[in-house]
Amino acid sequence: MKNNTLIHLGLALLRIVPSAFMLTHGYPKLMNLINGNTEFANPFGIGQAPSLFLAVVGEFICPLLIIIGFKTRWAAIPTAITMFVAGFMIHGADPFGKKEMALLYLTIFVVIMLLGPGKYSVDKR
Repeated sequence: MKNNTLIHLGLALLRIVPSAFMLTHGYPKLMNLINGNTEFANPFGIGQAPSLFLAVVGEFICPLLIIIGFKTRWAAIPTAITMFVAGFMIHGADPFGKKEMALLYLTIFVVIMLLGPGKYSVDKR
């Protein structure tokens, strides 16, 4: 028999811990954006500043929403896309060990999209 409390606790941990770790990657990018330092990779040819802005959304803004569990499934999409770009475009030619972290984050945020936030969230689903 399933223990729903443990399932929802597991979903909360899956949401909160990787998102908190993701903030450590997004915060320096946010500070660069605020300070006007927009030197950043431009994988889609839209410009460095827009690419940096999208990375800040995917690595800082959306993880904050995921941590509190607000619009969690929707917030996981930009984060997963950002990790897809990091893993397959930015580090695509690098050895597996270099892109492994991005691919792990990608997997985690896809699972969050599929399972939702659980009951220990603002969304309570």
